[in-house]
Amino acid sequence: MARAEWANYHNNSSSGIYNNGRGKLCSYKRSTLVVCSINIVVALFVLHSLYTSLYRYPYNDSTNAFRYTSDQISKMKESIRIRKESEPTELIKLVEELKKEFLREERVVEVPLSLKQKIADELLLRLRAVNASGNSTVQREAVEGWRKEKLREVRLLTSGKPANSTFLPEEAGVLVRALGSGWAEFSEEIGLWIPLQIIHEEHDDKPEGVDDLDREILPGRQLPPECHAELHTDYDGAAVKWGLTNPKESAYDCCMACLDQAKMAKPNEKKCNIWVYCPSETGCYSPDIYEHKNQECWLKYAEQPKLNFKDIYPDSYRSSHRNVPVTVAWVAGVVSV
Repeated sequence: MARAEWANYHNNSSSGIYNNGRGKLCSYKRSTLVVCSINIVVALFVLHSLYTSLYRYPYNDSTNAFRYTSDQISKMKESIRIRKESEPTELIKLVEELKKEFLREERVVEVPLSLKQKIADELLLRLRAVNASGNSTVQREAVEGWRKEKLREVRLLTSGKPANSTFLPEEAGVLVRALGSGWAEFSEEIGLWIPLQIIHEEHDDKPEGVDDLDREILPGRQLPPECHAELHTDYDGAAVKWGLTNPKESAYDCCMACLDQAKMAKPNEKKCNIWVYCPSETGCYSPDIYEHKNQECWLKYAEQPKLNFKDIYPDSYRSSHRNVPVTVAWVAGVVSV
């Protein structure tokens, strides 16, 4: 009986140990499966997140990665609208129109030669009508009055309004700038050069013996009485010093060069007794083949000095020669040697 009980106890103990071991073994496998399942789920989630991010923000379009919200977009549109409404549109439009008009006036337009001749003829008639050949102030006032009158006429013609003008409508377009902002250059082109004149109204400080023509302003020092300067004058004579290669800074320097040459000349050489100078920045006209430029100084000799031209070129001469200006631009003088 005791042996049988012991055997039974032994069997029950062994069975319990076996059952406990199998229970432990089943619990370990279950834990491993749970952990593996969790790892797989996490891995799948990470892969899904990476795939989704690559799909939404591709590497070659990173600039479009940021997206504005609808509220931000509406605020930006409102800001742009307010900025445009606050712009001075009328002022901007006016400035643009002024720019176009300025560029249109500044555009260089070549005035035909026939039209230049026509303008020069009208200016000559106006100067003769006021008997202004000997007074530069009267000349200037007559020319300025003519210019303003013709400028009003051509502006009426360009606007399509009727005007009693000596110019044709097709000529008015090129004359707007020539008679307006480009008058200084155009007057030089047609040879119109009127020097300034100083009038001493309150007191007369002119040195004794100085001719009235010396009161008109010329570049450089004031000419002394022995130069006998004459504006708008061109004297003939044999060239003692070639003017094309003898530039001088002023009429004063040209006269002094003539006086110095006469003093230093040898007994068998011609002594300068005529000096002719070009003060005009655009050059001076002369009836020869050369182009005479500013600051040319001609030293001449003539036993009996003879005028080439004085004050204004004659109509008969201008009608038979092309490109002749209205007035004589040279300054000259006959000195005693």
